[in-house]
Amino acid sequence: MVQPTNSSPLTPNSPPSEGQGEALAFIDTHAHLDGEEFDDDRDEVVARAKEAGVSAIFVPAIHLPSIDAVLNVCRRYPGYAYPMIGLHPEEVKADWREVLTEMKRRYTDEFIAVGEVGLDYYWSREFEKEQLEAFEEQIQWSIEWQKPLMIHCRKAQNEMVRLLRKYEKQLPGGVFHCFTGNAIEAAELLQFDRFVLGVGGVLTFKKSHLPEVLPAAVPLDRIVIETDAPYMAPVPMRGKRNESAYVRHVLERMAECYGISIEEMAEATNNNVKRIFGI
Repeated sequence: MVQPTNSSPLTPNSPPSEGQGEALAFIDTHAHLDGEEFDDDRDEVVARAKEAGVSAIFVPAIHLPSIDAVLNVCRRYPGYAYPMIGLHPEEVKADWREVLTEMKRRYTDEFIAVGEVGLDYYWSREFEKEQLEAFEEQIQWSIEWQKPLMIHCRKAQNEMVRLLRKYEKQLPGGVFHCFTGNAIEAAELLQFDRFVLGVGGVLTFKKSHLPEVLPAAVPLDRIVIETDAPYMAPVPMRGKRNESAYVRHVLERMAECYGISIEEMAEATNNNVKRIFGI
């Protein structure tokens, strides 16, 4: 574990030590704060995030039922939690057209992005065609609404890149969520110059190659931090329920990788968020 600068490490059930986080503010750009995993202690989770230095949390929808849950959570923490609207590729089924019609009807300017959307062929290609068509329609939403994309992609980068190139000049930008690739894959994604890479807990894993890949292949102005909470908790919380407070561990490890201070890394990622999301 990378020890925080001038602070003690977070522990799962206690707030940071006094003074920790006061000089820093950084953003968790992807957390499923609406998930049932947080139903028993959501207020405490948000309080710990604030104490750790998290100044905002971005919350993606994944399917039609989650829209109300996402909105309810974000309205509970106004000016702190921000909603996104989208159909996750693993949720794309035969009825995707009807689902997207209803989702689009639910859209308002309250949503800061179109997400979590994309392609996922990791488990199955049963709905490969439907995923491509649903993703393309949501890309068109992004262009129509001029809202960034929050893109999920597993085992489908070639297909995703081909589709995005079709709309490259029109796209307002976005995040390639949960980047875990190599330098060649990073370079391909960074060709979309209004997009950034979202990096989470995998950066802290012992066998991760990201500590070498990121500083060599990804400029500081092309990266943001995220948790994907409640999933993929960073070291030293690996195996536990992830939460937004733990994004500080990602920030600390990233700063070490780039050879800069945690304050400089926070400023860089915050600037990137502001450029993409206006927040």
